[in-house]
Amino acid sequence: MSASVTVREYARLTTEPVPPGNLDYAQVSESAFEWLCKLSARFNRNGATLLQVEGGCSLKWDSYVGVLETPCGTRLEILPKHHEEGDCLLSGRQLLRKLIQRALDLNAREASVAGLQLFEAPLSEWVMAQFLAELDLLVKRGVRFDYQRVEEEQRFLRGQLNVVAQMRQRPGRQHYFQIRHDVFQPDRAENRLLKSALEQVAKSTKDANNWRLANELRAMLGELPASRQIALDFRAWSTDRLMAHYQAIKPWCELILNQQMPLAVSGEWRGMSMLFPMEQLFERYVEGWLRGRLESNAALVSQGKGSGKALCVHRGSKMFRLKPDLLVDQGSRRWVLDTKWKRIDETLPKENYGLSQADFYQLFAYGHKYRVSEAQPVLALIYPKWKGLSDALPVFEFGEGLQLHVLPFDLDRDYLVGAQAMQLPLAQAIAQAS
Repeated sequence: MSASVTVREYARLTTEPVPPGNLDYAQVSESAFEWLCKLSARFNRNGATLLQVEGGCSLKWDSYVGVLETPCGTRLEILPKHHEEGDCLLSGRQLLRKLIQRALDLNAREASVAGLQLFEAPLSEWVMAQFLAELDLLVKRGVRFDYQRVEEEQRFLRGQLNVVAQMRQRPGRQHYFQIRHDVFQPDRAENRLLKSALEQVAKSTKDANNWRLANELRAMLGELPASRQIALDFRAWSTDRLMAHYQAIKPWCELILNQQMPLAVSGEWRGMSMLFPMEQLFERYVEGWLRGRLESNAALVSQGKGSGKALCVHRGSKMFRLKPDLLVDQGSRRWVLDTKWKRIDETLPKENYGLSQADFYQLFAYGHKYRVSEAQPVLALIYPKWKGLSDALPVFEFGEGLQLHVLPFDLDRDYLVGAQAMQLPLAQAIAQAS
């Protein structure tokens, strides 16, 4: 029997009964527990920590969010541990959707679901609803057909005669024609992928509206074949101007078919499972926010681009690459920014606010290796804003003019607290909301 379990980051999962309504402690079935233990072992072999086993009947979730389906039918929804007041479930779902949209550069069609902000379904249902809305619009605009070359044997002549094949006919079959011709049909890579994603949605959805729309679209696209080689068909996805109306649905299709996951669950079981490291989601959200607000003469370089500096050189070879999360340049000035998905408490100065000494060493190295014409860069560590960190901490001095700022980023109101103090070149003043 299928069940739905909703928890937050770092929650504990157990097979023992627990009080309902607790996002930090939940009960799962024994079969789901055993499958999660096996999944955790596979992640550990790949160098990632998904769960920590505590005893024989307890698991502690790590900093991954999203949705995970087990073969026994248990749907586990993991939300960010960010909100502590009000409706944490609804707020967590809204925050997770917003982070994923920015991280994967998705455009949600809010008109597709009545009152999307009140759409309280899990993440997987929201993704499926967005895919169905885009597919419904695409079908109304028209599915793209293409000419496909067909080579076959017929009793009549049609198209072009395949002379070579015709000459190789066995005796007694001269009345058959070996022909080749073009057929105008919708059997193309993009449509096959859409059909595969639609079939996946129809099997996985538990929402009545999604199920109804999925089956309506299945009836309309009944003649389309599903994709047999998903990765190959994605590589064949056309981006010419005649396929422009297909571009909006592609990322949703990739999400459903597990082709655009920062971390996809691999193995034989392919339910609606999608997991995201919160560290990456937070970093990409801050990056997207900066790109939309920097002055025109300022350049932003993310960690995934550029070669980066090296900590040292050994026998002519560079060792230990130093690549900050975000690098902002404007003329002769430079800002080096690192994002950290971690709660810092401004009320605990004697405990170093919960800051990591390793992070400070890392930023100190950035400060020395990323100088511009001997000028010191401005360093900053960016953490999520919460009730324990509502304002920028006092500046940390490394000496020789090198300073480090610790700033909170407000995910609910979309602004970086303290951006003006470090003179970040934003196109418009980012004032704190009252």
